[in-house]
Amino acid sequence: MTRPRPLGLVAAALTLAAVPALGVPASAVTYGTPTITLSAAYLSGAVGATGDPTVTVTIAQSGADASALTVAASASSRTSVAGTADVTVSGTAGTRTLAVAARGQGYTDLTVKVTGLGGKTASRTLHYAASPAVQYSTVSRYLTGSSDASAAVDAGGGYLIVADDESNVLRLYDRNASGAPVRTWDFSSALGVSKEIDIEGATRVGNTVYWTGSLGNNKDGALRPDRATVFTTTVTGSGASTQLTPAGSYKGLRADLIAWDQANGNRYGFAAGAASGQAPKQIDGFNVEGLEFAPGSSTTAYVGFRAPLAPPVNGGKALLVPVTNFAQLPGGSAHATFGSPIELDLGGLSIRDIRKNAADQYLIVAGSWAADDNSDPYALYRWTGLAGDAPVKLLDLPTTDAGGWEAVVDVPDLTVPGGRAQLITDDGSADLYGDGTAAKDLTHPEWKKSRSTWFTVN
Repeated sequence: MTRPRPLGLVAAALTLAAVPALGVPASAVTYGTPTITLSAAYLSGAVGATGDPTVTVTIAQSGADASALTVAASASSRTSVAGTADVTVSGTAGTRTLAVAARGQGYTDLTVKVTGLGGKTASRTLHYAASPAVQYSTVSRYLTGSSDASAAVDAGGGYLIVADDESNVLRLYDRNASGAPVRTWDFSSALGVSKEIDIEGATRVGNTVYWTGSLGNNKDGALRPDRATVFTTTVTGSGASTQLTPAGSYKGLRADLIAWDQANGNRYGFAAGAASGQAPKQIDGFNVEGLEFAPGSSTTAYVGFRAPLAPPVNGGKALLVPVTNFAQLPGGSAHATFGSPIELDLGGLSIRDIRKNAADQYLIVAGSWAADDNSDPYALYRWTGLAGDAPVKLLDLPTTDAGGWEAVVDVPDLTVPGGRAQLITDDGSADLYGDGTAAKDLTHPEWKKSRSTWFTVN
């Protein structure tokens, strides 16, 4: 007869039976190959820059928590531009932020590798381009996605809207950060244009932004009717939530200006400067770059000319023509009417931009009438907006760095010490990366950029 085993011995036997042999796991953990994606395959930076654009790195691995994965640069094709030690990756979860500190001008391919559990890895290539160091680097930022910034207005909430004279795209940027636009608009279809408007001037009144093309020929002297477009956009919201909608347009201002000048004895030679075959950026050419309303007015606007000078000789004065019914032109049927022209002594320079504040204090960006060359002089002037008052030079703008000064965003109170104004360059003709390629001709928008810099103006 078999005796029953005590209950305690049975339980012990069952427990021992459930324990696997030493060194054999109950179930072996398997890890998949990690995955890694970059928010952009192309990135630009600048030597000595503050707050350069970054790339978001997204990583994962089946069977592992993302926090257990590591991300680092494992190789560089040109360490003189940026080496692996110049790449910083921050964050601990499945989304990391990658930044590059440029060593020198040029291009490099950076290999970005994720290492997961089980020793498994995956990598991606980041194509990086670095422009040289600039003056005032700590207060400069880079607006990427376009290199041809030509006009800008404040959007409020720390953002600005920037126009491009090589396309009809308007872009919304963070004023204080380098990087891509947070929103873009192209109103070509709504405006009935198929070629570039060559947007060169802008100003904002309330929730309406007025934009104007250069009104001139192209650089080869060919007539381009779309460049005679003046249009408005309506702003809703502010900051990163800013939205634009197209409103009205007018394409007769070029013809109106020419007819007005002819009726006044061809005083400024508009007809000759705008004739077929005439390049616009000549001392006697025809090219508009500035737009701002007159003191106390939301109807009369000053149209500022890059060319011609008055008279069209070295040392000539800069020209403003008041359009007394400017606000009624977009979407209306009336032709432009004009006030007495204003000639300003800007030391032989012409209007590149003009902007005022609510107190009717004006800043004028002055530059050469000639074709873009950042070695030409630039200066910033203050002005009362009154024809009888002379402008006063505040400072000479730096010209040793790439790009021509094209836009001033807004005007601080010029009676308060320490006021700063943000100016923007057009870098379209600049060789940013030392390979002989103009920025406007670069194949990747992430490498195209304009520069904004804050200047203390009083």
